[in-house]
Amino acid sequence: MKITDVRVICANRSVFCRIETDEGISGLGESGTWGFLEASARAILVMKEYLVGRDPLDIEHHWQYLYRFSHFRGAAVMGALSAIDIALWDLAGKYYHVPVYRLLGGKCREQVRVYNHTAGRTEEELIENAKKGVEEGYTALGHLNPYLDEPRTQPYGDGNTAMLYKAERRIARIREAVGEEIDLCLELHRRLEPGLAVQLSARLEPYNPMFLEDPIRPDNFDAMGEVARKCRIPIATGERIHTSHEFEMLLAREACSYVRVSMGVCGGFTGAKKIAAVAESHHVSLVPHNPLSPVMTNAVLNFAAATDNVAICEYPNPYAASTADHLTVSGVKLRQCDMVDHIPEMKNGYLPVPEENGIGIELVPDLEERFPFRPHKILTRLNLDGSICDQ
Repeated sequence: MKITDVRVICANRSVFCRIETDEGISGLGESGTWGFLEASARAILVMKEYLVGRDPLDIEHHWQYLYRFSHFRGAAVMGALSAIDIALWDLAGKYYHVPVYRLLGGKCREQVRVYNHTAGRTEEELIENAKKGVEEGYTALGHLNPYLDEPRTQPYGDGNTAMLYKAERRIARIREAVGEEIDLCLELHRRLEPGLAVQLSARLEPYNPMFLEDPIRPDNFDAMGEVARKCRIPIATGERIHTSHEFEMLLAREACSYVRVSMGVCGGFTGAKKIAAVAESHHVSLVPHNPLSPVMTNAVLNFAAATDNVAICEYPNPYAASTADHLTVSGVKLRQCDMVDHIPEMKNGYLPVPEENGIGIELVPDLEERFPFRPHKILTRLNLDGSICDQ
């Protein structure tokens, strides 16, 4: 079996890779390079030159070749490699007539616990959406932003004291609204400096969040390690880094309790397996990062099924146009679930492990016509003084 073509499919807010072979078997993958999908799409086409004519089942060799052939990497390149790797594993599963999780070592679990995206532009909206998530059956609420999901066009004006009091009040109200049995996964979007992050953690301790995600900018592993050592609430981070080597440096500094591995950026199944092994050696669990389409959700479910140290998975709303549209309430009427042939059914906070061959999902035939590509616009929120506000 030989690869005959590598196609890029750009639709909605997604970039997919389809790998075709001379035996009529194809594989599907997705890039997770959020704001620079066009660059990632181009990188897939550059890598196509190497892949055509090769045996698609030599996945590890192809991964090493594409990972190491250039002097430079970065998110766009790693997003392309991730999409290709996922497509190769999907193709291999179809070739051997098994789900991908079988090729990864078989099941560690029968179903995968997930958390939703609980958004809110106002405090009342955030609380109502938290209660709605519980009514829908989720046992964990995620992407809970104590600083709300306000429009990026709206300048941010709170000082440090207001930031602390408002965040504490909002999480206290959510805990009261949903009860003691619901896990709260807080997303801080790099908003704070280390000292303020430690102060906030102390204030939120009584409400027992499952974790604080990216309380500071994640670029400096030493700084994140300092925060993690001083906070009694577990820290989650890692969605913005790309390699097992970076995760080893992060974990060596005891900088997190949960690794937010991004399968669409870290090198697909092959990269995520390596990172999971590094995390396991440090007694750290994974919380896979996934703001992408149902294609990536099925890939994550296969990975989680075969990986023991996965704690819980992020589950983007398949009935919204995209995660960005869901969080900003854009009004776009598209639904991601209509991009694919089916989606798994969430019950009691869990998604079933896909049992179809490969990753177990396919795009609809007229995808690019029904879902024209919508690139992310560069829009960064500012503070009242005109400086950058991370959100």
